Amino acid sequence: MQKLKVGITHGDINGVGYEVIFKTFDNEDMLGTCTPVIYGSPKVAIYHRNSCGLQTNFNIVNSGAEAREGQLNMVNCFGEKEIKIEYGKSTEEAGNAAFVALERALQELSEGKIDVLVTAPIDKHSIQRPDFQFPGHTEYIEQRLGNGAKALMILAADSLRVALVTTHLPVSKIAENITKDGIIEKLNILHQTLRRDYAIDNPRIAVLSLNPHQGDGGLLGTEEKNIIQPAIVESFKRGIRCFGPYAADGFFGSGSYRHFDAILAMYHDQGLAPFKALAQDEGVNYTAGLPVIRTSPAHGTAFDIAGKNQADPTSFRKAIYAAIDIYHNRKRYDQAYANPLRKQYYEKRDDSDKLKLDQVGDED
Repeated sequence: MQKLKVGITHGDINGVGYEVIFKTFDNEDMLGTCTPVIYGSPKVAIYHRNSCGLQTNFNIVNSGAEAREGQLNMVNCFGEKEIKIEYGKSTEEAGNAAFVALERALQELSEGKIDVLVTAPIDKHSIQRPDFQFPGHTEYIEQRLGNGAKALMILAADSLRVALVTTHLPVSKIAENITKDGIIEKLNILHQTLRRDYAIDNPRIAVLSLNPHQGDGGLLGTEEKNIIQPAIVESFKRGIRCFGPYAADGFFGSGSYRHFDAILAMYHDQGLAPFKALAQDEGVNYTAGLPVIRTSPAHGTAFDIAGKNQADPTSFRKAIYAAIDIYHNRKRYDQAYANPLRKQYYEKRDDSDKLKLDQVGDED
């Protein structure tokens, strides 16, 4: 069986992107799991490799379609252009390099030249430009390759999965962006993602409250009573096993998260702070809900240790494994549900118990 082609963007060149990539594929066993394709600059890559005293080799190809199995491949997105590297700094040049590599990778992902995408961390400030006015990868990839589908940000590590209703928003704007319809939409995406991408047939989802102590009966806020609880009730009626809302502190502090397949948090830090406390080194960021598969490590650019050979590649390696697993789970799910049988049922008032076929249920 041909190995999956995993596209990899180099992220911000002043961070630890190349270091974790090279450390990941320094282990030759990784080349047995996939065919990796870096989108970046050979000159920048060699500079990083030398800075960290690494020995990982790579092969230059014109596109992901030419990637060779058993080797670490690189698509040169910059030709002979010189790019200035300034470890630990947020610079316009580094932001431009991150954007160019991302664009090339997304183009080849859309053309089927690679199967999945793993992105190294970007600096959200330096990458901003007229073509990229987004708070992060998630929103940009949704706009570029979503085809109208809505993205859902999930942080995952083994059985711990945390999804977010709102993502990169100022705290002052969170409450106004928590709506019943928005929660229902995220629950639908999360439920389907757990079934299709994580192979969990009948998942259990916990929903967190927005306010402390679940609003304390309205004393600390009414969003639980007026928005979150009605969204849970309606989603449950639609067949989604969702429960709550739970106060976030007690939910994580008591270990209740272990009893659920996923958790839907209302905002970024509510979900990510406990997640990273529990699984920072092994966490994976997954952009769910889209036709394409994209993962990334759960850490950022780590400017403070860039170029010092101190970066831990575990999260990046886990991101590659996750992308591969999700691809295969999704393929199996789609094959299993490609030709569903017509709905079958026993007609009421039929004493013979004879099985009937619903002649109008072909699409169910």
